[in-house]
Formats: sequence, structure tokens, C-alpha cells
Amino acid sequence: MTLIDTTEAPPTVSRWAPICRVDDLEIERGSAALLDGDQIALFRLHDGAIHAVQNLDPYSGAYVLSRGIVGSRGDAPTVASPMYKQVFDLRTGICLDTVGKDPQTLRVWKVAVDDGTVLVRREPS
Repeated sequence: MTLIDTTEAPPTVSRWAPICRVDDLEIERGSAALLDGDQIALFRLHDGAIHAVQNLDPYSGAYVLSRGIVGSRGDAPTVASPMYKQVFDLRTGICLDTVGKDPQTLRVWKVAVDDGTVLVRREPS
């Protein structure tokens, strides 16, 4: 078993959920998935990293972050909401550009890859 993008012990059935195949994710595009009733947005980057954040945009209340614009701020991979253009760090969920609104943070989930399958830890970080 080969794991990527995690520093934890190998995933167990109860703590990690298989979501999709790595090849199902388009590079620099978001995909939405359900994880135990939560909508998550998955992003596969050019460097192979995969990030999972809540799909709910905390500023608009719409489930649209998987349709956001992927980019970067310095070394931070980001997604900009398609609604009001707030920019979030995909690693931490911190809003880097609030566009004049109060700061909000996205929930993030740890991601691992096992034999080409994307696994997401059931509890957000």
C-alpha cells in the first residue's frame, strides 16, 4: 500500500472513505463528492497534490466551491469562490481575500491515495 499526501498511519476502513480514482479528477479543476452527508470539493493540482475542502461557500451559502477558480498565492494553492470571489487556501481553509467581508474559514479534510484510489479522512482537520 502506497500513501501520498498524508503523514498518518495507513488508512483504516472506519476512518477513511474511498471517494474516486485519481484519474477521475481533472487537473486544476474541482469535483464535488458526498462524504457522510457532507458535500466536499476535491482539487487535483499540477504537482499531484489533492485537496479536500467543504463545497459550501460560507459567504453565499451555495454549494459551489468545486466550481471555483484554482490558483495560488505565493506557495499556497487556492480556490476562488465563483460567487463573490473570496480566495481560500486549499491546505488550511483560511480565507486569504475576504473582499471586504468578515473572515470565514473552510473545513478541510486529509487526503490519501492508495493504489490510485483517493481516500478522504472522515473527520475534517
